[in-house]
Amino acid sequence: MAGHGRQGAVGAALALATVVTAGCASGLPGSAGPTGPVASAAASRAARDAGDAFAGAGAEAERGIAAARGGVDARNEVRLGAVTLGGDGRAATRVTARNTAGSAKSFAVQVDFTDRAGNLLDVAVVLIGNVAPRATGQGTAHGNHPLHGEVRAVVGTTLRY
Repeated sequence: MAGHGRQGAVGAALALATVVTAGCASGLPGSAGPTGPVASAAASRAARDAGDAFAGAGAEAERGIAAARGGVDARNEVRLGAVTLGGDGRAATRVTARNTAGSAKSFAVQVDFTDRAGNLLDVAVVLIGNVAPRATGQGTAHGNHPLHGEVRAVVGTTLRY
């Protein structure tokens, strides 16, 4: 039953991140623009579209983390590489997980792609399976949406199972 509480908390956190991000989408740096009813309607539409996009990314992240039923917090066992933007604008980063346990373990790692100010831009989950005891495993987290500008990667919810 303890696993279900953790999954619920992960789901709630991802849902909150989705809502906060959707609400802030029109407030990204450099997004100051015209005001008035037409601009307001356009901003509302953009926020809805962003909400739909982040809801998809959040749902994908939640499914990935849910795969780690009964996992333990392993955020301190994960390191991220530099963020690159592919030709399609999607962010990617190398994820390295160190297994400190005495038996083979797998990792579900949520990576939050943010801007310089820490605003959430995208979410990805990478599963790193069957890492030998006292060894490291690697994977690559790929963003779901085209991004631009300076993008950073932050370790989010991370479970070892």
